Amino acid sequence: MQDVLNTELWSGTSLGDLLTLEFLTAILGGTLSAIFVLTAGFIIAGWFSRRIKGLASRHSKLDQTLFDFLSNIVWYAVVGFSVLIVLNTLGVRTTSVVAVIGAAGLAVGLALQGTLSNVAAGVMIVLFRPFKLGDFVVINGQMGTVKAISLNYIELADLQNVQIIVPNSQVWGNTIVSYSANPTRRVQWVFGVGYGSNLAVAEKTIMDTIMADPRAMNDPEPFIQVSNLGDFSVDFTVRVWCANSDAWGFQTDCTRKVKEALDNAGIEIPFPTRTVLGSQPKDDEKQRHAAE
Repeated sequence: MQDVLNTELWSGTSLGDLLTLEFLTAILGGTLSAIFVLTAGFIIAGWFSRRIKGLASRHSKLDQTLFDFLSNIVWYAVVGFSVLIVLNTLGVRTTSVVAVIGAAGLAVGLALQGTLSNVAAGVMIVLFRPFKLGDFVVINGQMGTVKAISLNYIELADLQNVQIIVPNSQVWGNTIVSYSANPTRRVQWVFGVGYGSNLAVAEKTIMDTIMADPRAMNDPEPFIQVSNLGDFSVDFTVRVWCANSDAWGFQTDCTRKVKEALDNAGIEIPFPTRTVLGSQPKDDEKQRHAAE
C-alpha cells in the first residue's frame, strides 16, 4: 500500500501527496468557490437582463426588439466573464482557453458565412431601426406588415395575411419603403373629364367632394390642377393630405364619391371606344355568291 502511495505522478508529486488533508481542502475550496462564482454570475446576468427588458416595457416609445437584443448581449457577457473567473480559480490558463475559442470561432465563422451575414445585418437593423413591429413596408419587393424582427430574418404578413420570411442580409442591403414612418400621407388621384366639359365646374365638383370628407386636411393646402391633355380626356391631378392610418380608405372612398358627383353634375367621364368593321369578301367569293 505504501508503494502505491509513493508512486510519483508528475514533478515529484506522489499519490500520497494528493490525498493529504491540505490538498483535499484546497480542491474542495476551489470547487465551492467555482460553484459560488458561477451561480452568482447566472443570477447577476439574469438580473441585468430583466432590468434592461423592463426599460422598454415601462416606456412605450422605446423599441422592445432593441432592448431584447441588448439584454441578451449583457447576459452572455456576464456569464462568459464568470466562466473565465471560474477557470482561473481552478488553475486553468485562460489565455489558452481564449485562444482555443478564437480559433474555433474562426472555423465556425468560415463555415457559416451566410448565417453570420444575416446576423450581422440583423444587428444593424436592431441598432438603426429602419422600421418597427407593426409597420407596413416593402422590403426586397415584398409588401406586408412587420410581425417579427430577429437576428436572422424579418417576418411579414402580406395583404392576404400570408407569412413572408425575408433573410436579414436581403433586408439591410436593399431599399426599404415604409408606409408607416410618417404620421401623415399625401393621397393622389387623377380624374379625367371630357373635352366639352366646363373645367371650372369639374374642378370645383372634384375638390368640394374630396374636402367634404372628414379625413381630408386643409393644412397643408390641397392641390388640384389640369396635368394632362390626353387622347380622350382632360386630366386633373389632385393631392390631399390625411392621417397615415386613413390613407387607403380615404383614397378608395373618394374615388367613388367623385365619380358619383361628376355624374350628378352632368360632367362626362370619357373612355376609349373601338368600332370593329366586318372585312369585305374577296372578288371570287362575291362571284360565287352571285352564281348561287
